[in-house]
Amino acid sequence: MDHVDKILAQWASERPDLDTGPMGLLGRLGRLRTHLGREVEAEIARHGLNSSSFDVLATLRRSGQPYRLTVSDLLAAMMVTSGTMTNRLDQLEKAGLIERRDNPEDRRGVLVVLTDKGFDMIDKAVTAHVANQHRLVEALSVDDRATLDILLKKFLSAFE
Repeated sequence: MDHVDKILAQWASERPDLDTGPMGLLGRLGRLRTHLGREVEAEIARHGLNSSSFDVLATLRRSGQPYRLTVSDLLAAMMVTSGTMTNRLDQLEKAGLIERRDNPEDRRGVLVVLTDKGFDMIDKAVTAHVANQHRLVEALSVDDRATLDILLKKFLSAFE
């Protein structure tokens, strides 16, 4: 019996007329997200990053050579406000992990470019991040992971 089972049992006792099945599913997803989030943040922090800086650097890294994107492309990929993005970019630029350059294709635009230092940092961080993700899912068999992935994809598609 897990924590969510205890909550469901209390509701079953107090409100037996309610079908609390979805409460169990969503409660477990929420609790799992909290636990996983802590573990992921801790691993990212070991590399001197937080989730916000990791996201920017990882987005630039996975974009492929020459590891640069317009601010608009970053905004679209990360779904944050321009003010939030400016703050993230300011911090990364101060740390020497990215550079802002004029966009030769758009005189009003700016390109955000991953520096060599940023490339090295995100490569090490993402390698450790993926290893950490493997550790976090090791309680599930390969088949269970595949099944869960299919179910979560189906569930997520209802919202996206």
